[in-house]
Amino acid sequence: MTGTDARRDIAAQDVRKAAAGDPALWSRDFALFFVARALARLGDTMLPVALAAGLLEHGYGAGAVGLAMASTAAAFAGLVVFGGVIADRFSTRRLMIGADLVRLGTQSVAAGLFFTGHVVLWQICAIGVANGMAGAVFQPGVASTVPRLAADIQGANGAIRIAESAAQLAGPAVAGVLVGLASPGGVFAAHAATYALSALCLLLLRLRPLPAAARGAGAGPRAFRADLVDGWREFRSRAWLWGVIAVWCLYMVAVWGPTVPLVATEVVQHHGPGAYGLVNSALGAGTVVGGLLALRLRPRRMLRAGAVSLFAFFGFPAAVGAGLGVPAMAAGAALAGAGMSFWGVMWATTVQTQVPAAVLNRIHAYDVAGSLAMMPVGQALAGPAAGALGADHVLLAAGGVSLAVAAILLAIPAVRDLVRADAPAPAPTPAPAP
Repeated sequence: MTGTDARRDIAAQDVRKAAAGDPALWSRDFALFFVARALARLGDTMLPVALAAGLLEHGYGAGAVGLAMASTAAAFAGLVVFGGVIADRFSTRRLMIGADLVRLGTQSVAAGLFFTGHVVLWQICAIGVANGMAGAVFQPGVASTVPRLAADIQGANGAIRIAESAAQLAGPAVAGVLVGLASPGGVFAAHAATYALSALCLLLLRLRPLPAAARGAGAGPRAFRADLVDGWREFRSRAWLWGVIAVWCLYMVAVWGPTVPLVATEVVQHHGPGAYGLVNSALGAGTVVGGLLALRLRPRRMLRAGAVSLFAFFGFPAAVGAGLGVPAMAAGAALAGAGMSFWGVMWATTVQTQVPAAVLNRIHAYDVAGSLAMMPVGQALAGPAAGALGADHVLLAAGGVSLAVAAILLAIPAVRDLVRADAPAPAPTPAPAP
C-alpha cells in the first residue's frame, strides 16, 4: 500500500466515523470555530444596512454608499494573496485573532462617528480599507484551520456553510431592527461586538500542531517573495485548480456579477421591495438546503457532483429575465442557492484535502483572489449591457452562460475525473485461479 492509499483509507475511516456520530466533527474546538464563523457572517451581513442607512441619513447618496463598500472589497481583493503568504509563515490563529481585534477597533470608531453625528465619507472609506486589510489577513487562515479541527472536512464545511447561510438570512433583519430601535451607530456597535466574540472563540481554540514541513518559511523580503512565487507555482501545477478559477472568472463576469444588481433592480421596479426581500430570503434558504445536502452526500468525484449542482443556478436569472411571477422567481432563487452552496462545500473540501498544508493558505488566497477579481467587472458592465440590450435579455443571457459554465467544468478532465483525497483505494484485483 502506498502512502497515498494509506492516507485515503485513514481519511475514509474518519468520514465513516463522523457520519455515524463520532465527535470527529462536533468537538469543542470545532463548535467554537463554528460559532466564530457564524458571528462574523452575521456582522458582515448587517454592515450594508448600517452603511446605507447611516450615510443616507447624513446627506450622502447611493454613490457614497457604493464607494464605502468598494473600499473594503478593493483592499481585500488586492491584499489577500499577500495575506496567504503571511498566514503560511505565522500562526494562523493569532493572525485571525489580531484581524478580529483590528476590526473590533475600526467598527467601534465607526459606531462613535455615527453616534456623535460627525460622519465624513473619507473617514468611513479609510475604516473600510482597514477592514479589508484585516480581512485579507484573516481569510486565508480559514482554509487551513478546518482540517486541523475536524477529521470530517466535508461535514465541517457543510456545517459552516449552513451557519453562514442562516446568519446571512438573519443579518439584514437584525440590522433593520437595530436601526429602528437605536441608530446606524447601534448597528456598527453590534458589528464590533461580533468581532469581539469571534476573537474570544478563536482565543479558546486548541488546534492540532502542524507538521514540521508545513510550518512557516524563513524571514526577510527575499524569502517572502520566494514564498509568493512558490505559492503561484503550486497553484499552476494543479490543472483542476487553475481550470476552475479560469472558468469562474467567466462566471463572475457574465453570470454572478450582472445577476445580483439586475435582479434587485428588476424585482424592485416591477414587484416592490417586499418581493425582492422574499426572493433574497428564498436564495438564502436554498443555501441552507445545499449545506444540508453536502452534509449527507459523499460523492467520490466531488467537483463533478458540484458542477452538476451548478446547473440549478439557471432558474434564478432566467425566471427574473423571463418576467415570471414572484413565486417562480423565489423557487428559482432557492434552487440556485442550493446548487451554489453544494458546489461551495465540494470546492472548499477539495482544496483543503488535495493541497499540502505547507501551501494551503497561499493556495486559498489565490483561489479567493481569482474568484473575486472579476465580480466588480461584471457588476460594472451590468448597467451598460442592460441599457444596450435590456435587463431582461442580459439576465436570460446570464442564465444561458451559467449552463455553459457548468458544462465547461464537466468537460475539463482534470476537474471531472478528480477523485476525492479521502476516497478509499480500490480493492486489488484478485489473481486468477491457477
